[in-house]
Amino acid sequence: MANMGNRGDIRTGQAREHADEAKSHLQQAGTEAKQAATTAASGLAQKAQDTASNLTDKARDVASNVSQKAGEFAQTAENKADDALASMGQRMSSVAGSLRHTAPRQGVVGSAAGAVADRLETGGRYLQEHGVGDITDDLSGAIRRNPLPALCLAFGVGFFIGLVSSRR
Repeated sequence: MANMGNRGDIRTGQAREHADEAKSHLQQAGTEAKQAATTAASGLAQKAQDTASNLTDKARDVASNVSQKAGEFAQTAENKADDALASMGQRMSSVAGSLRHTAPRQGVVGSAAGAVADRLETGGRYLQEHGVGDITDDLSGAIRRNPLPALCLAFGVGFFIGLVSSRR
């Protein structure tokens, strides 16, 4: 019977050793699983950050391209407007020359025709020599120097446009 007690003790001791060994293996497996999960999470976070960075770069590139195209379009429109203004200025100068040639030289009509021709010629030269940007700067300067008359003029033009559009 004493022999049986020893065997039971030996088996109990072996079972404890196996349990401790299994516990150690489970702890090691848990640690390795934790490290693998941390590595995977870190990799996923890095990939997400890289993807977000790539998307940001692409969005920035698209915005830059759109801005560049808009600038090119605006420049083309301004160039066309400048050409149209120069053409109009040339026609105004031509009309001024025709008016001087055909109008009487003396009297009230001749004096008025000369004044109109001078104004047409001056305006035509201005349009030929200045672009849209210069005209805009000059106009905004005139409005700043004379805000009340500019406001009255804008009101009058708006009123006139309202009258014309309501009759149609």
